[in-house]
Amino acid sequence: MSRTEELSRRTGTEGQSRGRWPALSVLVLAVLLVAVDATVLGLATPALSEDLKPSGTQLLWIGDIYSFVIAGLLVSMGSLGDRIGRKKLLLIGATAFGAVSVLNAYASSPELMIVARALLGVAGATLMPSTLALIRNIFHDPKERSLAIGIWGATASAGAAVGPVVGGALLQHFWWGSVFLINLPVMIVLVIVGSKLLPESKNPVAGPWDLISVGLSLVGIIAVVYAVKEAATHGPSWEAAGIAVLGIGTLYAFVRRQFTLTAPLLDMRLFKHRGFSGAVLADLLTVFGLSGLVFFLSQFLQLVQGREPLEAGLAELPAAIGAVATGLLAGRYARKYSVRVLVSGGLAAIGAALAVLTVIHKETGYPLLGAALLVVGLGAGFSFTVTADVILSSVPKEQAGSASAVSETAYELGAALGIALLGSIVTGVYQSFNAPASVSGPVADAAHESLGGAVEAAKSLDPETARTMVEAAQVAFVDGLRLASGVGAAVLLATAVAAWFLLKGQKLQDGIEH
Repeated sequence: MSRTEELSRRTGTEGQSRGRWPALSVLVLAVLLVAVDATVLGLATPALSEDLKPSGTQLLWIGDIYSFVIAGLLVSMGSLGDRIGRKKLLLIGATAFGAVSVLNAYASSPELMIVARALLGVAGATLMPSTLALIRNIFHDPKERSLAIGIWGATASAGAAVGPVVGGALLQHFWWGSVFLINLPVMIVLVIVGSKLLPESKNPVAGPWDLISVGLSLVGIIAVVYAVKEAATHGPSWEAAGIAVLGIGTLYAFVRRQFTLTAPLLDMRLFKHRGFSGAVLADLLTVFGLSGLVFFLSQFLQLVQGREPLEAGLAELPAAIGAVATGLLAGRYARKYSVRVLVSGGLAAIGAALAVLTVIHKETGYPLLGAALLVVGLGAGFSFTVTADVILSSVPKEQAGSASAVSETAYELGAALGIALLGSIVTGVYQSFNAPASVSGPVADAAHESLGGAVEAAKSLDPETARTMVEAAQVAFVDGLRLASGVGAAVLLATAVAAWFLLKGQKLQDGIEH
């Protein structure tokens, strides 16, 4: 290549990338929007339980219906962004996300809250694939892109930190619904600034959006996850088995249909790339192992150890701090050492930290909890950032939306399955506790639904009986949390071993794309 051609190529690349860092600041706002929403729900769960009085099953649905819906729609929305434009889809989704947040804030019953969370999942499905796909198309230098993905991941972790702290401060002075309203100012800034700074990008040869594939994807994923949830909560049944068969059959039909379409919703050939498949699997099982812990840790800190909401939010900061620190360095270290060392090492660190949590009890001091959370964050920062980079680097930029959607689907599906299975372990162990013999049927039933329900039900009892019942409920809850942490640790350590083999020889790109 001549010096003139090289200069021309570099000038073109710089022109395409002009304003890329200001544009990234808008994309991380969208990530912040989703991350804050996810973390404040866990913090608000005790207050929400006391106000809306959901059953144990309803409480799990409130926690995971968002992930169910978003997992079912991510592939479809990522593909839609490739077709109509990722910027357009992002701005529409952000507007809808803010509006539905208001509905979440003012939900007056468990049923309405579940519906509101489902609608939030529809809006949320438009955001994450669009942000990653835009990063793939804005940053042409792989080293710059690794840093951008690190900032993207670090912002998600920062949102996980900001959410509990801000949410805790709000819960100290306002009702639980206020934690959802903090989405509004972020959404407004995102839409106004994003409309000016973000470049539009799409796949110029994407073809039509196949609605049959959209329906098959949605029905298949939701049916499978629902069946797993029902079997974990109520034990195996013919109903759960039938729904599982329906879901698996629907997903099989989805895959078969993709191979027959000239413009598939999801190009199944992506999974022939071992690095792509290994990174997706690592994402799914990592989130599976973490999600149960994240969902129930806020309840442990508040309802078992008696911390105020703000204090509980601050107690969870080490995980976010660790993830931010390693997320920013992950791309550099992955090139210096290797992809599989960082991913497998990060997964093993998370597994070890979860194993430590199998020994916690009501009086466990904060140094042990804080250290475990810090290690979880350090491991997650390395693992999530590098796998996201591998997934995006494995495909042409025209397919960035679909690839990002697969990554996010793995994340959300892992969260849904983790809350369903690990959450059901906690709930199953918890519901086995023995209430005092003097406690009446309705009060005992309310206490067995959830730990928040036990604390609320105890208010109607005499002080001695109330103390006895709450202590028994707390012991059972911690027993369940320990068992779920052990299962999560086993999953993470096994995933670390699998990632070591699946990511063998995988490298991140170094040269500027042209």
